[in-house]
Amino acid sequence: MTNYNILAVSRALDLLEQFVENNMELGITDLSNRLNIQKNNVFRLVATLKDRDYIEINDVTGKYRLGLKTRVLGMAATTQTNLINHTRPILDKLKMLCHENCYLSVKKDSHVYYLDGVESDLPVRAAHRIGSRLPLHCSAAGKVHLAFLRQEEMFHLLHDLELKRFTPHTITDPETLRAELDRIAHQGYAIEDQEHDLGVMEIAAPIIDCNGSMVGSLCISGPAIRLAGGLVANDLIRLLQSEAAQLSVSLGQRVSQSESCDTLQHSPKKLRTARKVICKTSVALH
Repeated sequence: MTNYNILAVSRALDLLEQFVENNMELGITDLSNRLNIQKNNVFRLVATLKDRDYIEINDVTGKYRLGLKTRVLGMAATTQTNLINHTRPILDKLKMLCHENCYLSVKKDSHVYYLDGVESDLPVRAAHRIGSRLPLHCSAAGKVHLAFLRQEEMFHLLHDLELKRFTPHTITDPETLRAELDRIAHQGYAIEDQEHDLGVMEIAAPIIDCNGSMVGSLCISGPAIRLAGGLVANDLIRLLQSEAAQLSVSLGQRVSQSESCDTLQHSPKKLRTARKVICKTSVALH
């Protein structure tokens, strides 16, 4: 144990780990014996975890079992692993084709997180650290996530969102941001031109699952001096949308014969409403 460990947290995690066997139910005495902790301490740990829905009581047996929150966390971890596994080959391919930084991002609350990525092989680059986050309103990944939220969810999020200025290019006016999001939803991609960091540009396209929900975005970022102008407009956007559409199909999104991937990559709105077939892989991040 390191000097940074908190004993109460360690004991709570030890307690949760006692339930790893299928359908395991344990009482206070069982947990006290397993953990070699006094019953009153076990009771306090159980009460705390129960209040947070990590443990629940079986009213029939009077014993405890894992609660809903542990299942939610487990599903989230599995989902993120599945998404990363599906995305990694696409990221490698994107980087090979465009030679820029390529990322997978997901939304969590008011930020976008970069879960995985492949760095540029060029000497001048603008890289995100894996696991880092940026505000939604001043990143291409964040704006594309905002643009494809349900209207009610978008309204509430924008109402509470702090539109902090990072550069002279940051959008800080709510109406201007809403107009930008409407454009993104219509065109199917987002561009961020030095809105968070001067000299850095990013483009992003949505990843859609078999339920028609956006579960992440593919991003390409690099120095503005290299990406600005025709490279983004003529090459990178089409490349990014194509790969995002293929990734969506690999996650279970199916389209009717009348709608090709080439058509859908230019209109992600149709990805939400395209005819759905039984999906092989269901991905949903919240």
